[in-house]
Amino acid sequence: MSPEAIRATARIEQINNQLSDKETNALVIAAEKFNSLIVLIEIDPREGSGVIPNSWRALLKPKDAEQNSSSAIRGINRNDLGEIVALKGSVNRDYDYDLFTVEFLLKDADGNPLWNTVPAEIELTVRIYNKEGRVSWKISEALKTRIENLIRKVEGK
Repeated sequence: MSPEAIRATARIEQINNQLSDKETNALVIAAEKFNSLIVLIEIDPREGSGVIPNSWRALLKPKDAEQNSSSAIRGINRNDLGEIVALKGSVNRDYDYDLFTVEFLLKDADGNPLWNTVPAEIELTVRIYNKEGRVSWKISEALKTRIENLIRKVEGK
């Protein structure tokens, strides 16, 4: 979730539920407390058997990096984060699709950053059995700044 998406979701929640500025700011703070990237992934269960297996995988990497490179980050399915209002997204959903909240850690087990610089464009790959879907997008300035700050936190600067 980019900072813009988090703020947009919080603002829509504020308008819909007549929240105060303080309550809305608390939604943003709760969504931005993670030292990782959070991505919402919608998967159409009708593409296969109608059941999405627990073993599906999501990878995030710089757009031009090799799929198996060290810069590819494996996602962690974190549907427990669905309760954080500003991480639900502001786009109306198609409820025929299953929604997953996936966390991408920006450091390895030793605390070293997986990306030394922020890529201009990133690619998300979702793999279910032998099927694969990909989407890529350019990094906004706000998201670039957030990733840079997270990498700095990871490095302890």
